[in-house]
Amino acid sequence: MGKNNKIRGGDVITSSGPLDKQIETASLARQKAQAKKMKRKREANEEEYMPEDLTKKILKNARKQMEEEEEEGQEASMDGASKRMRHISLGEVSKAEESEEEELVENDGDYDEGEVVIDPKDEADLERFMSKKDTNVKRTLFDIIQAKMDEKKVEVTETMSQYDPTEMNIRELDPEVVEMYKEVGAMLAKYRGGKIPKAFKLIPKLVNWEQILYLTNPDKWSAAAMYEATRLFASNLNPRMCQRFYALVLLPRCRDDIDEFSKLNFHLYQSLHKALYKPAAFFKGILLPLCDSGTCTLREAVIFGSVLQKASIPMFHCAAAMLKIAEMEYTGASSYFLRMLIDKKYALPYKALDALVAHFIRFRTDERELPVLWHQTLLALCQRYKNDLNEKQKAAIRDLVKIKFHAQITQAIRFELNEQGKLKHREGGDGMEF
Repeated sequence: MGKNNKIRGGDVITSSGPLDKQIETASLARQKAQAKKMKRKREANEEEYMPEDLTKKILKNARKQMEEEEEEGQEASMDGASKRMRHISLGEVSKAEESEEEELVENDGDYDEGEVVIDPKDEADLERFMSKKDTNVKRTLFDIIQAKMDEKKVEVTETMSQYDPTEMNIRELDPEVVEMYKEVGAMLAKYRGGKIPKAFKLIPKLVNWEQILYLTNPDKWSAAAMYEATRLFASNLNPRMCQRFYALVLLPRCRDDIDEFSKLNFHLYQSLHKALYKPAAFFKGILLPLCDSGTCTLREAVIFGSVLQKASIPMFHCAAAMLKIAEMEYTGASSYFLRMLIDKKYALPYKALDALVAHFIRFRTDERELPVLWHQTLLALCQRYKNDLNEKQKAAIRDLVKIKFHAQITQAIRFELNEQGKLKHREGGDGMEF
């Protein structure tokens, strides 16, 4: 009989010879294969952007900062808790936002990089309702950091060590750390793919993360780097800190890209999808500031609205956002975002539904000619929630459309409300037939 050879771990093990020799040979082969595998893994995990001693230095500084915070946190804990409570601005509808953060289901969807087709008449119609209130006052991350640094110059030394998670913190930095993060920023400006520097991954763990982020010059990042940064911050920061990153970095970058190219880069579009992993931060840091700016164009509304349309978002976050938008000063883009959220067909709390109805009734005394999008949004509200509206609200809407009339859409609104009344009448309810 010939020799029976078996291949194990890349080595040939001969079945002839003493059994103890065969076992020893097999054991050595396995150990050699495991050693090669561990070596390849170590090489794959090596980071070439940052020296190991500098990494230890940063971690040591971060640990020192945390120790300082623990010493001072005993006296300031009650004040910090009260400040955090004051920052809850969306009322009762958003109480469940923390527990529902992980309910969001990823749905990147397809994105056509071609230009968004916008009807010039519709775009001009919405421009009439822009308030232009932030044209001259547009605060960037640079402006806020500079203002904070100026404030710190006149403060006493003791306050420099205080830490409040709701405030932006400025600290004295080692020149080597400053130089390193400037080099990281230069790398991110050319980033197209691959590994992110280890030093950048440490930023969310630092107390003065906004100051460090400023050193990397986010305005110059490539679109691919912005996507990686959004993934990192959405995963490692709490909703309030994410909100600041979205409002100061991500939103201005997306708006500038749309303004310059009339469309949104694919990586930036994917960044908006990743930002929705923290829905509370997305609404407070992107959607609400966009509506409140008064300068959101129809093109921007369509692009940002498509992100809402494709994503699955917890109901309470959507209800809170609708309530806030309904209470804001009206812009054409507000109607578009409301329509996107209404079309999700959530079972809204009565507080949010009442706010929507009040939003439309408010236009009864408005003498301006309202855009078609306003009428379409009112129609969507009547179609989705006609069963939840009481008779007083329906009567108010009927009176409204007598004043704010549209040749085709107003008839559809009346039809939706009247059909519900006829249905109740036939079923022997309290409704009346019209």
